[in-house]
Amino acid sequence: MDELSKSQRARLAIRTFKVISDALILRGFYKPSGKSGSKLSESLKIFNPEIYGSMADPRVVELQGLLYVMDRMPRGIEKCNRIILTAGEDFSDTSFEQIIPLKRRRQSYIVSEKEICFVITRGLTEIYDILTHITFLNIESQKVQEQICNKEGGTCAAWHDLKEIVESETKPEGTALDQAIWNLSIIIGRTYRETRKCFESFDINNQEDQNFNNGIFATIFEMGQRIMDEKESSDKQLTIYFTPSLQEMIGVHTYATCWAKSVKKFIYDKDFATRNIHVVSANMHSMVNLLYGAGFLSEYNIDVPDNLYGMVGAIRELDADIYDYASTHGFSYLEDTSESNIDAMVIDTAKIKKSFVHTSIECDFELLQKNCPVIVVIDYAFGVQAFDIMDELLCPCNFDDSEIAFNIKSISIMGKAGILAGNKGDIMLATSHVMEGTPNNYIVNNDLQFDDFDPDYPIHEGPMVTVLGTSLQNRDVLQRFHTSNWKAVGLEMEGGHYQRAISAAIIQGHIPRDIKTRYAYYASDNPLQNGQTLASGSMGDVGIVPTYMITKVIFQKIVNNS
Repeated sequence: MDELSKSQRARLAIRTFKVISDALILRGFYKPSGKSGSKLSESLKIFNPEIYGSMADPRVVELQGLLYVMDRMPRGIEKCNRIILTAGEDFSDTSFEQIIPLKRRRQSYIVSEKEICFVITRGLTEIYDILTHITFLNIESQKVQEQICNKEGGTCAAWHDLKEIVESETKPEGTALDQAIWNLSIIIGRTYRETRKCFESFDINNQEDQNFNNGIFATIFEMGQRIMDEKESSDKQLTIYFTPSLQEMIGVHTYATCWAKSVKKFIYDKDFATRNIHVVSANMHSMVNLLYGAGFLSEYNIDVPDNLYGMVGAIRELDADIYDYASTHGFSYLEDTSESNIDAMVIDTAKIKKSFVHTSIECDFELLQKNCPVIVVIDYAFGVQAFDIMDELLCPCNFDDSEIAFNIKSISIMGKAGILAGNKGDIMLATSHVMEGTPNNYIVNNDLQFDDFDPDYPIHEGPMVTVLGTSLQNRDVLQRFHTSNWKAVGLEMEGGHYQRAISAAIIQGHIPRDIKTRYAYYASDNPLQNGQTLASGSMGDVGIVPTYMITKVIFQKIVNNS
């Protein structure tokens, strides 16, 4: 038998992780330190996601990956031995504290000191995301426990010092802080400088007004202590539970149905049902800044910069809410009430005046006033959730005892993505979506072209890989997608699912076959380059130009061809 290549082994491991996860959800529970959990850990180590760095190295604790995970999981997750994943639970009348992680919009509740409950509203992708983070934390916790326990079963002096710091509940300073960081570096197998940098990163999000984690000292201590407790008693083993309500929800658009109904009800109540409607999946700032930014600044007697991207900076510096200004000129903000965590905006372009719009934007205002298209901007979905919400949004609905089919003219997807062919900040145009781990591939008739964008800006065109999750990425697999006949230029999580919903809507006759579809992504990371993964931090100001360039092109396409 021929030996498998690295990419083949990694792809097999990713598939194994997914299959085991699906089986465990149906089973209803598992223990990360048990047989099933060990299989998940083994698979995760084999495909060794780039975002988890040195996770597979048993000698050291992976710090960037740990910070990435703790920013996306609820405070205190490191010490829990009971984690419940459920759906549709109502905690409003309980004393349970709701926790929203710093960088992931998910609902979680602290049931007790050792128990956390996740309310899953965004489908399978959210479950995979949580399970990969839990598996990573368990791997790193086992490293900590193995480092602090000697062969005679005792614990090292550095561990005793760490315990004393944590139990004192006071933050060490000066020489005491240096000593504490040095002791911690011994436990986690890292240099003093690496540990110090990690301490500072954790500390930023561990302030009294930003209590998103428990700090690096308490986090490492609780990780090691949990495994020690597990070895003392099987009753204290970490156990993950999947409730029957969660099992029944999978594959059913429970939250998406409520979300889409509220959006469509708003459109109907505004008498927009007969107008041309353009759907845009994007962030919640770029379109409103683009359409109202110039008028907003003028309202405060501020000179509007000639440069579009300079205008964005001026808006950021102004201590005022552009939403308030825009709401008097055809803008409506729809805060999500379905628990899908997807807000929306509805923009009536009939109320857009030339003075609102930046001079760099090419807009046929006569055509705009003639057709008066309605722009519906929806916030970013999460993986498979993209199919659910788009599938529900595109189908007809019933209001006042009659079926209403909206006149949807275009669907534009502007997303963040990992790039395989360039650098952070570059733009990618999709020619197709290749669904990782499935035989499903979708050709995209993209209405966006190179010539639509600023000259000389780095643009890459080609297939985009739709991956299972941010944590389920492997360098060898991605390199294979890039260099093989696929010639993929990037990877993302929602595009393939959106396209699947669009194709289904065309087949069902909900939208016309010639509907305009637009896919453009800006590179938030490059998983093939060290130091450019998602774990390396946010884009910062690098993201302004590609974000607003894409938004500008999409708007121009809508208004000049509406």
